[in-house]
Amino acid sequence: MHQREGERLGMRYTYALIDFDLHGLPDSTLPEVLAAAERAGFAGFNVTHPFKQAIIAALSDLAPEALAIGAVNTVVLRDGRRVGHNTDCWGFAESFRQSMAGCALRGAVQFGAGGGGAAVAHALLELGLGALDIVDSDDGKAEKLADRLSRRFGRAVVAVASPEAALRRADGIINATPVGMSKYPGTPLPLNELRSRHWVADIVYFPAETELLRCAREIGCRTLAGAGMAVFQAVRAFELFTGIAPDREAMTRHFEAAA
Repeated sequence: MHQREGERLGMRYTYALIDFDLHGLPDSTLPEVLAAAERAGFAGFNVTHPFKQAIIAALSDLAPEALAIGAVNTVVLRDGRRVGHNTDCWGFAESFRQSMAGCALRGAVQFGAGGGGAAVAHALLELGLGALDIVDSDDGKAEKLADRLSRRFGRAVVAVASPEAALRRADGIINATPVGMSKYPGTPLPLNELRSRHWVADIVYFPAETELLRCAREIGCRTLAGAGMAVFQAVRAFELFTGIAPDREAMTRHFEAAA
């Protein structure tokens, strides 16, 4: 997606994938991989699960949005400094604005309190969500995120261990975990808890339609796939890397062609 847009704009643009699993790299080698990217002359890189929070310790500075969210998905390498940004938040918000206009925003349940979850939660609260319940396999992580969001936005954000009651009162459901990816099959919640009145969003983008979204769509829920967030976060990241605003429609076509 990045490389094709760079080529479309007449730039010499290389975007390389560094897959830790594919290369047999332990997560602890993140600082060494970052240093290698600097030596190779990259202008920056994107960060995905499970490094969106771990990367912060290796950076020089955080942009305001990354500092507020506590997670980084884009790092700009310039003048010997490593500056962390978060384009996930804007990417999710832009996708939601484009595809989910009119959805009720009284309250929602979010599964996942990691780096992606922190960005999505910020986006939803900035969009006007009235209350948010957060569920995570790590109760402490959910509580920490809920406390930070409550203080920042002055709204009811709570960590819940058992989501059933929260789901019954929620307008929306968000999957901000890796569950649903090919590597992590399944759903983050029991599917019998879905109701047609729910809107359901997922940040997983491969596969394009997760099991959660398929089941939600089949019972009549409005759904939001992760592709929109993936494209829009890349739009903002491309501009940070190059100083040039890309064509979002072209980026969408690049994404669809690669899917």
